[in-house]
Amino acid sequence: MQSETNKSGRGGHRDGAGRPRTDSRLYTFRAPGALARIIESQANKTDFIRNCIARAVAGSVAGSDTEPVVGSDVGLAQIGVAVPAERVKDVRLPYFDIDIVAGFPIPLDNEERAQDIELLRMLCPHPESCYLIRVDGNSMIDAGISSGDIVIVDKSQRNPGPEDVAVCEFNGEYTLKRFERQGDTGWLVPANPDYPRIKVTPSDSFAVWGTVTYIIHRPRC
Repeated sequence: MQSETNKSGRGGHRDGAGRPRTDSRLYTFRAPGALARIIESQANKTDFIRNCIARAVAGSVAGSDTEPVVGSDVGLAQIGVAVPAERVKDVRLPYFDIDIVAGFPIPLDNEERAQDIELLRMLCPHPESCYLIRVDGNSMIDAGISSGDIVIVDKSQRNPGPEDVAVCEFNGEYTLKRFERQGDTGWLVPANPDYPRIKVTPSDSFAVWGTVTYIIHRPRC
């Protein structure tokens, strides 16, 4: 006996009816100001975001975890490879909170005296504004920065002192230097006598991009 709900021939499952199934997913995210302006400037925002993700995935598959940053900071490739600190994986290491001197040996094999620390948080108190840059060039060698070293740069610190090393944007190019101001004139000062000082005048396009907070390199003999 046919049920009342099926007398009209309506209802129930029909092959091929309804919206086709797909494995696609809808994502939403909040972009910071600089990134939002880059996305908004694109004629096709969806294709732009897809292409950026595709390039990032391709680099990851190829084993590259240090792709240059994109967008307004892409010029950083002029001084080396730059990676946002927030992209660096969490690393925790045993930390001994003791004073150590180059004198008599001090035992460091007691794990009970060690505490785990988040290394990135220790080096980057503000990871949302920090970048890790592998330096290409030796203009700051006398400041302890050689080609191949990694510097941590904090973009929230844009008022460096004369002894600080900063990433500066000068007429559309990026450089790693100390910055000294003398009245209306500034100077980009290298830490290598083989490189010249660069004069910065009010007519130049100039900005301090960020200040170096840490330098990471292998011990040198």
